[in-house]
Amino acid sequence: MKKHWVARLGVLGFALSLLLGSFAATPVNAASDSGTFKVGMEAGYAPFNWTQTTSANNAVKIQGSQEYANGYDVQIARKVAKALHKKVVVVKTSWDGLPPALTSGKIDAIIAGMSPTPDRRKTIDFSNPYYISNLTMVVRKDSKYAKAKSIADFKGAKITAQLSTYHYQAINQIKGVVKEPAMNDFPAMRVALESGTIDGYVSEVPEGITAERANPNLMYIHFAKGQGFKTDASDTNLAIGLRKNDPNKAKINELLATISSKERAQLMNEAVDNQPSTESNGNWFIAIMKQYGPMLLRGTGMTLLISLVGTIVGFIIGLLVGIIRTTPKPKKLGQRGLRAVINWLLSLYIEVFRGTPMIVQAAVLYYGAAQAWHLNMDRTTAALLIVSINTGAYISEIIRGGIISVDEGQFEAANALGMTHLQTMMKVILPQAVRNSLPAVTNEFIVNIKDTSVLSVISVSELFFSGETIAGQSFQFFHTYLIVSAIYLIMTFTISRLFRLIEKHLDGPKDYNVMTNQMQVETPKTRTAKEG
Repeated sequence: MKKHWVARLGVLGFALSLLLGSFAATPVNAASDSGTFKVGMEAGYAPFNWTQTTSANNAVKIQGSQEYANGYDVQIARKVAKALHKKVVVVKTSWDGLPPALTSGKIDAIIAGMSPTPDRRKTIDFSNPYYISNLTMVVRKDSKYAKAKSIADFKGAKITAQLSTYHYQAINQIKGVVKEPAMNDFPAMRVALESGTIDGYVSEVPEGITAERANPNLMYIHFAKGQGFKTDASDTNLAIGLRKNDPNKAKINELLATISSKERAQLMNEAVDNQPSTESNGNWFIAIMKQYGPMLLRGTGMTLLISLVGTIVGFIIGLLVGIIRTTPKPKKLGQRGLRAVINWLLSLYIEVFRGTPMIVQAAVLYYGAAQAWHLNMDRTTAALLIVSINTGAYISEIIRGGIISVDEGQFEAANALGMTHLQTMMKVILPQAVRNSLPAVTNEFIVNIKDTSVLSVISVSELFFSGETIAGQSFQFFHTYLIVSAIYLIMTFTISRLFRLIEKHLDGPKDYNVMTNQMQVETPKTRTAKEG
C-alpha cells in the first residue's frame, strides 16, 4: 500500500465537505421573493398527478429531474401560477413529506388531491376547493365483493387505504370490516389487491376510473344512492395547501372562482384520457425499458452517486474517529480531560446515528434544518450528507476494531524505535487495520446501495423511488420490481467483486520473500547511490 493513501483520501474528503457545505448554507427563499411557484405533489396519483417522460399535453418539468408531471392537479397549478404571474415548478414529493415541505419553505403550495381536514388546518392553510370528489372502493373483478352496492356488503372484507388520509378513517363506517394497516401510496395498495393480501381499498372515483381502465382485473364500486360512505365537505373537497397567512391566498381564491364546474369536469376528463398508457404489447421487458428506461437509468445513477460518495466520505470520517478514539491517554491532567470530552462527544455521535433509522435522520436534516435554522438544503446534498454521516458512525467502529486487532507488540516496537503515535498509525497500524476492515467496509457500501431507498422520504429520485413511480403508472408491479431487483443485484455483485480484487492487491504476492527484498534494497550499488 502506498504511504500517501491517507493523505489522498483526506484531500478528497476535504474537497467533498467543501462542496456539500456550500449547498447546505443556502438561505430559504419565500415564494413572494422569486418568480417561481413551487408546487408539491406525489406525481404518482393518476389522474390527479403523474410522471411522464415528455412534455406532451402541457406537462410541467419536475424540479431536479428529466421527467415531467401532468394531470388535473398540474393543470390547476398552471392556472394558479399564471394568475400570480409566476412560472410553475413541480417538486415531486412523497405524500407524508408534503406538509413539512410546505412549512419548511421547500415548496409554496400543495396541489395533490389533499382535503382540508381539521387536523391539517392546525399546521397549514387551505384555499377554496378546486375539486369535489366522492369515495369509492376498488376491488378485483373476480372477487365476491365485485357486486357490492353498499359499504355494508364489505362485512368481513380486508380493507385498507392510504396513510394519513381521511380515506383510512372512513373504513370505520363499515361494520364487521377487517381494517388492514394503512399503506403509503396507491401503487402499494394495488399490488396488495392484485396479490390477494387485501380485498379492496378506499379511493376516490377518478382514481377508481384510472385503476379500472389500466388494469382489466380491477374495478371500482358504484354505490347505490345513500349506501356509500358518509363524508363531510372537509373530506371530499380538495383544496390547495398554503402556509399560514400566505399573501397569495386571496388571489388564488379569485382565480379558482373563475373556473366553472364545466371547465373543471373537462379538465378531469382530459386528465383521465391523457394519463400514460399501461398497455404492454409484446415483450414486457422491452416495453418497460422503452417507455421508462431513461428514468431507471437516472435512478440507478443517483443510487450509485449517493452510495459511492457516502461510503468514501463515511470512510474518511470513520478513519479519523477511529484514530482519535484509540489514542493513548496523555500524561497531563488537562489533556486527559480534553481527551475524555472528545471521546464522549464521538461516542454520542456514534450512538445517535447508529441508534436511529436513516429515514428519520433524512427527514430531520432536510426539513428540520429549514424550519429551525432557515437553511434550504438541496435534497441530493441532504442525501449525501446523511449517508456520509450515518456511514461514518458505523465505519468508525469497524476501524476501531481493526486497530485493536493489530498485535499490541507492534505498538511497543514502534514506540521503541522512537516513532510518534501519528507515525505509528500511518506507517504501521492503519495499513493493517484498513486491510482487516475492508470486508466490513465493502458490506457497508453494499448496504448503502440498498438503503438509499429510504431517501424517498425526502423524494430523492433514486432507483427504488423511480421504480415505485413506474409501477404505479404502468400497473406492472411484478415486472417493474423484478427489473429493479436485477439492477440492485448487478450493482451489489459488481461492487463485491471489485473490492475482492482490491483485497488481493493489498495482500501482495503470496511468495513475498523478506530476506530477498532486503538484499535487493541494500545492494552496494544502492548504498553507493545513497552515500552519493
